Amino acid sequence: MKLKLHWQIFIGIIFGVLLGVVIHVTGAGWPLTLSKLVGDVFVSLLRMAVVPLILASMVSGVLSTGDIRKLGKMGLKTLVYYLATTGLAVLVGIIMVNLIRPGIGVEKMAEALPEEVVQAAPPGPSELILRLIPTNPFKAMAETDVLGIIFFALLLGFALVAVGERAQPLARFFEALTAVMMRITHWIMRISPFGVAGLMAEMVGKLGLEPFIPLLKYMGTVMIGLAFHFLVTLPLLLLIFGRLNPFWLMKQGLSALFTAYSTDSSAATLPVTMACTEENAGIPRRVTSFVLPLGATINMDGTALYEAVAVIFIAQAWGVALEPVQQIMIFITATLAAIGAAPIPSAGLFTMIIVLEAVGLPTKGIGLILAVDRILDMFRTTTNVWGDMVGSAIIARTEGAKFSNE
Repeated sequence: MKLKLHWQIFIGIIFGVLLGVVIHVTGAGWPLTLSKLVGDVFVSLLRMAVVPLILASMVSGVLSTGDIRKLGKMGLKTLVYYLATTGLAVLVGIIMVNLIRPGIGVEKMAEALPEEVVQAAPPGPSELILRLIPTNPFKAMAETDVLGIIFFALLLGFALVAVGERAQPLARFFEALTAVMMRITHWIMRISPFGVAGLMAEMVGKLGLEPFIPLLKYMGTVMIGLAFHFLVTLPLLLLIFGRLNPFWLMKQGLSALFTAYSTDSSAATLPVTMACTEENAGIPRRVTSFVLPLGATINMDGTALYEAVAVIFIAQAWGVALEPVQQIMIFITATLAAIGAAPIPSAGLFTMIIVLEAVGLPTKGIGLILAVDRILDMFRTTTNVWGDMVGSAIIARTEGAKFSNE
């Protein structure tokens, strides 16, 4: 009997880990090179689909709404949901790290920071606002500037609605492009088990399992916090506001969750997330085409929780006692910094600088957690994508939508 795609992806993850262990132990070069090639091809295919899919689906979403005022209400509800869940995630992280105190007894083993992290200047409020408006929409698409693409797509959709009949040929083009990109996404998903196997084999083959041993308590704190947000906070919100069985929605989105785990990127996972929510769960495209691309850009629950835990862990490891006022500052800055994080692997390292500087901690403290950042990135990205899926279901319910199990 043919296995469902999410089980194929899960088997690919397990196979990739085992292959990575063998590669690391034997030191074989060509299997590592081949694994990297397979993983890179898969991620490149996903990224290839992201830009046209975001542009076409968001324009189509505005067109299907047909009323700019309705879209404005949906946008406000979406922003409130994303801001609230990010804040809740940070609160969970702060509580967990203060209860478990993983930094006590950890030696100051800070590594040299990667050059790109050292040079990364934290974006200011004005820079974040200006990032919304692309000076060149085509350049924004070429550079996968998701915020710029979303702004241009919304503006284009509004203009198509305003022009009306004369814009119908262009409107039909975007609706057709959305359907075509969804079909391409299906083709890419068919090879996803091989792609995730390659990604996992490359990571474990390079790092092995040794770097994780000294930081197990810290990793455990982050994972417990993520698990609580993933299995308790978000499902409760879905039950209360979405009136939907969380485990049913989780089952419909397993392919997206496994893809997020292996790619470390909400943006790269976006095509799979949209396919799962629309076709498996039956969430209307007019909702997913707006909520999910926006979520892949600004909804970073897992990243926010991770940053809060990491900063307080660094303080504990360096013997710095953080006052309640400083922890409130961590709550505020981690929430806002995560919203500004790019939907790419290890983006939390860049925005963590903002949180560290807000409470006067040295940025070289990031070196304490570099060894395990990649493995934790997989878990926090999965949490981010699950938050996007829950958000799309809740917003769809508030819009009067029915799901495929009803």
